[in-house]
Amino acid sequence: MRPQLLDSSRVVFDFVRDVQFAGKKVGVVPTMGALHAGHLSLARAARATCDIVVVTIFVNPTQFAPHEDLSRYPRTLEQDIELLAGEKVDVVFAPDSAEIYPPGFSTYVQPGSVSESWEGQYRPGHFRGVTTVVLKLFQMVPAQTAVFGRKDYQQAQVIQQMVRDLNLPVAIQVEETVRDSDGLALSSRNRYLTPEQRSRALAIPAAWQHVQREFNHGITDTSILESEMRQILEDRQVDRIDYAACVHPETLERVSIAAPNTVVLLAAHVGTTRLIDNATIGNATP
Repeated sequence: MRPQLLDSSRVVFDFVRDVQFAGKKVGVVPTMGALHAGHLSLARAARATCDIVVVTIFVNPTQFAPHEDLSRYPRTLEQDIELLAGEKVDVVFAPDSAEIYPPGFSTYVQPGSVSESWEGQYRPGHFRGVTTVVLKLFQMVPAQTAVFGRKDYQQAQVIQQMVRDLNLPVAIQVEETVRDSDGLALSSRNRYLTPEQRSRALAIPAAWQHVQREFNHGITDTSILESEMRQILEDRQVDRIDYAACVHPETLERVSIAAPNTVVLLAAHVGTTRLIDNATIGNATP
């Protein structure tokens, strides 16, 4: 059965409240569409713990910088709905921009300290756009649980801090990264890669896999680990490295000595496509 398609915040709010009044648990999966197997795994995770699953599809303009790919970001609503039907999603909430940002809109959420480094440094204003739209979606779709993917590790930390700081009544569930068989993390932006670029993009999982092996062999000096990651990325001809860092799993501050649960964060450009990835050192599952 196809999910019910809604585009009105009032209608989706009333739907959620009605089913909650009937004793049902609602889960929401916020997305920007162009869905792939990673997104579908989030819908399945929501379905496993919730009676009703709502997937939101909205390409959020406030999280894109002027030079980024907002205009060419893929929009595949009909295909997305068909994919979500296969996961027994109940509702797709796909508002237009005016529904989220009506004329005169001028109130934004200032994200917490965990947003300031890494993506916050390379994409100024990005997390302000993310926290603002996510808070608005939580208000429009007042679900008990919201499911996010670990691939956007810093984003998940930023959202969890916002929920704690603002006492939002929603549980955040973070699911593991889904990867292709070659190790590349699934991303809507992977479709931009040519076959040759995709081959070079495999340097990114190769870099964190190398750190995992080095740590297992007793190398814990992160200056060595980070240098070796950068060397792998350069040797495999990644076009530009934004960062390759070993950080604390909660504060995301760089650490000097790696330990179990230290997180490796990477961001690099292959051609004109910017890709991010992460993994936890000392953990069999990235």
